[in-house]
Amino acid sequence: MEKLLYITANPKGIEKSKGLKIGEAFLEAFHEERPDVEIEKIDLFALDFVQMDRDLVFARGKLAGYGYTLDQLSDAEREKILKMHKLADEFISYDYYAFVSPMWNLNSPAVLKAYIDTLFIAGKTFVHTANGPKGLLTGKRAIHIQTRGGQYTGTPMQELESGDRYLRIAMNFLGIEMMDTVIAEGLDLNPRKASEIVEAAKERAILSAKEMAKTPLPV
Repeated sequence: MEKLLYITANPKGIEKSKGLKIGEAFLEAFHEERPDVEIEKIDLFALDFVQMDRDLVFARGKLAGYGYTLDQLSDAEREKILKMHKLADEFISYDYYAFVSPMWNLNSPAVLKAYIDTLFIAGKTFVHTANGPKGLLTGKRAIHIQTRGGQYTGTPMQELESGDRYLRIAMNFLGIEMMDTVIAEGLDLNPRKASEIVEAAKERAILSAKEMAKTPLPV
C-alpha cells in the first residue's frame, strides 16, 4: 500500500491557520482520488524529535569520518543518533509528502529546518559519489503549500524568500521529485482579500492533489 506523509509546521491550529485550511483541501482531494493510499499526519510543533546539537554533531562525525561504531559512542550520542535514524526510516517509508508551512521572516519556521536536518544521513538518504552527492529517495513525490503575508512573486522581494526555496533544494538533493508549490501570498497586505486569496489557493491545491494522485510516481 502506498502512503502519504502530511507534515505541518504551524502552531495556530486549523481553526486559525489559513495554510492548514488550504492543506486540508489538498488532503481531502487527494483522498477522494486515491482512497487506497494511507495518510499519516505529523504536526512538527507537537512532534518529539531529536534536533542537531553537540551530541548529534559529534555522533555523526564519529560514525561517518572516524570509524567509530555505535558501541563506542557516549550514551547520549548513541541514543540521539538512533532516534534520528528511526525518524529518517519512518520518512523513507512514504511515497508522497505534503509540507504545509507559513513564511516567517523570509523563511519557514525553524522547526521545519530542524526536522529536515534529521533526514540528511549519508548512506541512508544520500551517498557521496565521484560526481558529487546523489539522493537515494527516488521514486517519491512531494509538494509544498506555503502562506505568505507579503507579496513576493513577481516583485523585487522574490529573491528574499528562503523557505520554499530551501525545501525544494533539500528534497531534490535527497532525490524526491517536487511539484509546483501552492502559494497563498499577500494575506497581510490585503486582509480584506484574505478569504479570496485562500479560496484561490484551495482550488490550486485541489488541482495539485489530483495531479499527484493520478500521475505515476517517478522511476
